[in-house]
Amino acid sequence: VQLVESGGGSVQAGGSLSLSCAVSGNTYRSKCTGWFRQAPGKEREGVASIDSDGSTKYADSVKGRFAISQDNAKNILYLQMNSLKPEDTAMYYCAFRAYCWGGSLHAPSYNYWGQGTQVTVSS
Repeated sequence: VQLVESGGGSVQAGGSLSLSCAVSGNTYRSKCTGWFRQAPGKEREGVASIDSDGSTKYADSVKGRFAISQDNAKNILYLQMNSLKPEDTAMYYCAFRAYCWGGSLHAPSYNYWGQGTQVTVSS
């Protein structure tokens, strides 16, 4: 499975950004894909996840501000980020995990990762 992110950039606090992740090579019927982020000096944390049926899970810090979605026909994962805060600044990664239901924010359980895209929010 290969994942390629796009859409990162710089924005002022309160602004919006949209990330995309193209997923190829998937042959699993049941899977989760997710967005994770890692800021300098911090551990990688789960942001949002979605399973094959569209069930989602969000980190408390982004609930109500971020929305994860997927286009199964195009094999693209999205993350819409609104009301961005400086603390959202990080490298954002998309990831894939087979045999997963309900969404998962547990990074070690994901098997495949993209290269990451930088999101910078200035105050």
